[in-house]
Amino acid sequence: MKVQSINSGDYLWKKTFAFSETCSWISGTHLAERMQSNSFADWERVIIATDKDNVVGFCVFEGKGIVPPEYDFRPFINLVFVDEPYRGKHISKLMIKYALDYAKEIGFKEVYLKSEHHGLYEKYGFEKVADFEPIQGPANQLFRIAI
Repeated sequence: MKVQSINSGDYLWKKTFAFSETCSWISGTHLAERMQSNSFADWERVIIATDKDNVVGFCVFEGKGIVPPEYDFRPFINLVFVDEPYRGKHISKLMIKYALDYAKEIGFKEVYLKSEHHGLYEKYGFEKVADFEPIQGPANQLFRIAI
């Protein structure tokens, strides 16, 4: 299992685009749309997990999450997804650790994440800071971790 960040020039970009476009999670199409338009700031990252040369998971480290305006925090880890056959192998934890290490490297002191899952991200050291009415999708909790 390998975790890495990719950009539009990398050979795994097209594979990740295809994987996100056809994955079982509706939000994968949001990543595919962003990858197609390459609408990422220079410091933002698409982070993937691969098994051999196959993409098996992704997340995005980016400036802003889609949360109500009163929660104007940044940066965010968004769109965390692991393909069903690979779940239970701590792949999301590896991708999140990669994102947090990168965030620290470029000078961030904390990172946010939103999710509808209860008890998952707390295991990774995140603390729940708010419940909110989702703007898009089911994510209704805001989490934060100091790094």
